[in-house]
Amino acid sequence: MSELKVRRFGVLTNGGDAPGLNAAVRAVCLSAEKKGMQAVGIRNGYSGLVSGEMEELSGKNLQEIFSSGGTVLGTSRYKPFKSPEKNPETGLYPAEAIVRNIEKWNLDAVVCMGGNGTNTTANLLRELGLNVIGLPKTIDNDIVLTDVTFGFQSAVEVASSSIDRLVTTAKSHGRIMLVEIMGHKTGWLALEAGLGGGADAILIPEIPYDPSSLASFLSRRADERGFAMVAVAEGAKDLEEARLGKKELKARRAKSGLSVCGRISAALSESGLPASHEIRSCSLGYLQRGGSPCAYDRVLASRLGMTAADFLEQGKFGVMAAVQNGEIVGVPLSDVAGKVKNVPRENELVKTALALGVSFGRNDL
Repeated sequence: MSELKVRRFGVLTNGGDAPGLNAAVRAVCLSAEKKGMQAVGIRNGYSGLVSGEMEELSGKNLQEIFSSGGTVLGTSRYKPFKSPEKNPETGLYPAEAIVRNIEKWNLDAVVCMGGNGTNTTANLLRELGLNVIGLPKTIDNDIVLTDVTFGFQSAVEVASSSIDRLVTTAKSHGRIMLVEIMGHKTGWLALEAGLGGGADAILIPEIPYDPSSLASFLSRRADERGFAMVAVAEGAKDLEEARLGKKELKARRAKSGLSVCGRISAALSESGLPASHEIRSCSLGYLQRGGSPCAYDRVLASRLGMTAADFLEQGKFGVMAAVQNGEIVGVPLSDVAGKVKNVPRENELVKTALALGVSFGRNDL
């Protein structure tokens, strides 16, 4: 705990947008204002922290953003420590510019809302001696030490609802439908959306699939039901791809020129899926990140924002507000930085899917 009394603090949103960001911004600003603190909005994430794009925020002006999607502060994927070139105009490196702007705006602390990259950068700011607090935002739900991230549940609802809608066209035409869902490194979103949408098979990065086993399963399921639905995480890989290194895998995929669903479709055909079973694919893309947050995310983001204000008042810095067993706690940013929460094969959701007859594209589970 720091004995510093926070009077002014910055708040930024960084990385990909996700439902709930505005609710979190509103909550931390309103809660902090009642504690006598002034919030300063930092535009466009870490990019704005380096360039000095800031403006004072008033809780009164933020009341109406609670239910809106996106972020009123703007965002970017800029990583100041990954490209530390000196600015030719200012003569400052990114880290030097950050320190200068924090001093210029008289900020006692900065609240950083984002995913793995954002919280990793927040930890690097901590190592510079700055007072930072992180909030877990991502539709991927892959941040360690927190049970859930805000934005995730909204994306689950969009993706599972989309699967529901695609069932009707797959059923009408007697097709196998591959639905691409976000998740490069982890399969939490595809797993929950697949379960919620009643998918026949779910393919995620953590459980490499066998094309032959998947083809046999989908052929049987399509024969039984007249159609089949597959929820596919964009980072899904087959057994052969799982044995490749990161660079080899990237090169192989670039050479194929196909999307994940395109690769799966080709693999199914090569593995003996009868030509009578037509395959179609649909990528949900940015629909999963856009739009208003669901009620769950509005409440969760508000709880996390309020907790961030409490941490500011308490001088509790260098932590990320996390959800553990239903409670909001502070976990060290150093324990979060550079880590990814993967789906364990023994996870309850995986067991539930298997018990319901859902395939993960292999026969040894």
